[in-house]
Amino acid sequence: MPPYAELRKTNHFYYFIKFTLNVYSMIFSLVGLCVLCVGLYAEVERQKNRTLEGLFLAPAVVLILLGLVMFTVSLVGMVGSLRDNKTLLHMFLCVLCVLLLLQAIALATALVFENKTSSLFQSSIREGIKHYYDDLDFKNILDYVQQKFSCCGGDEYRDWGVNQYHFCNGTGPLACGVPYTCCVRGKVGEVINTLCGYQTLDKQRETLQELIHVRGCIHAVNLWMGDNIGITVALCCAVGLPQLLGIILSCVFWNLLVDMSESSDMVDFKLKKVDFAYSELDLAGAGWCMCLPRDGGYLPVPASEPELDPIDIHLEKLKKQQPRTHSQLRELQQSRSATGLDEVDIGRKLKRDH
Repeated sequence: MPPYAELRKTNHFYYFIKFTLNVYSMIFSLVGLCVLCVGLYAEVERQKNRTLEGLFLAPAVVLILLGLVMFTVSLVGMVGSLRDNKTLLHMFLCVLCVLLLLQAIALATALVFENKTSSLFQSSIREGIKHYYDDLDFKNILDYVQQKFSCCGGDEYRDWGVNQYHFCNGTGPLACGVPYTCCVRGKVGEVINTLCGYQTLDKQRETLQELIHVRGCIHAVNLWMGDNIGITVALCCAVGLPQLLGIILSCVFWNLLVDMSESSDMVDFKLKKVDFAYSELDLAGAGWCMCLPRDGGYLPVPASEPELDPIDIHLEKLKKQQPRTHSQLRELQQSRSATGLDEVDIGRKLKRDH
């Protein structure tokens, strides 16, 4: 197998990196577009009964921002790789590096300041619990988390006391209780008692072990991540590795374009430096995108001048010289006497040496 320094100079390597990066960017642009469409649809539905203003509490807004970023960044990379545009590729590379760095900083901050992070999530969940029955998106997410991780509320089950339907001073059937998704399930598939959490908020934890889950979902998720460290690492890799792959591909391709810009293989790089127009060039093989390289390049190679005799070259130089003064002629005569050679003899000597 040839070394990398030789492999990167071949057209096959260029095509491989170019179209791999193009397919990579196209896939993520389509994914970003789908996420954006789902977010817009969810936001339109959410606006009908808008109660939550925080971004954390509005999954539709999060999906819109995520889809917009993915689609825009991937589109820049796709166009840059297709058109061999160094500016767009450099922008794509820088944005990916910044996004990956921000995610790493956020993860490190969450691990270092675990208590503050938990407090932030707790306050956000409590705010969502206040509007539990008004925001269908948040309700579905919290119900799923409570059932999946066998938990109740954010920090503990008493968080449900902030909801107007569940606080203990209410008079409804849900007063001083928790939703049925907090209840302990006996058997899979049994009929769900929607009032199983009735009158539980004013009782002690020890007496509720068989009725509801008293542990908060923040602690339950943290315990699950600690117990399933392999899955946690896999999720982190699933988020970070595709971005790292994009950084590597764009960096390699950008370096290829920098090297190619210093040669005459590509039309786009050299037309600004020479007096050629597209209409004067034979662009067969450049493809519909006018961006594919060709052995020998696209710029016309000037015809090589015939090799001149050394004597003729010397005579041409003499013709271009300015007229000499008397002192210059005297010095020239002295040099001839010293060497015994005139201009023609010098030319003949150069020809023999050649």
